[in-house]
Amino acid sequence: MNVTIEPMLESDAPEVMRIYEEGLNGNNATFETNLPEFETWIAGKRPDCRLVARLDGSSPSLGGWAVLSPTSKREVYRGVCEVTVYVSNHAQGMGVGTALMGALVAESEAAGIWTLYSSIFPENVASVKLHERHGFRTIGRRERIAFHPTTKTWRDTVIMERRSKTVGL
Repeated sequence: MNVTIEPMLESDAPEVMRIYEEGLNGNNATFETNLPEFETWIAGKRPDCRLVARLDGSSPSLGGWAVLSPTSKREVYRGVCEVTVYVSNHAQGMGVGTALMGALVAESEAAGIWTLYSSIFPENVASVKLHERHGFRTIGRRERIAFHPTTKTWRDTVIMERRSKTVGL
């Protein structure tokens, strides 16, 4: 199956939210428990680094998405962003995450981003490995950082970071 990475469009909102909801339901992607309104959610993302993965011959056709969120409004942190990548349940193991992350790294560098970071549940081994394959390294672990309201457990997160080899040197 062919995977095509394209900019996220407003018309992608229902599928983006469907995939996000799959992540919420899996309890291993986020501490969030309620699906936000697309307009509210997307307002906190960088407009130049929002991608979707389209799958040829698949229904639904969207296999995943990736976005960057600014970490601060302060000018000194303009080149630091948080990475979020979600792959639909039906597209896992098909290279969608790899395609999205590769394109997102390229987009981030084109946008002048020098540091990417992610906060990942350590149990989400696929996400940790995806980040490692794209040059992220583990810089720390936050133990019992927050209480997951659905699973009713305290959860750790692993902090991973990627420094650009071309931007911000």
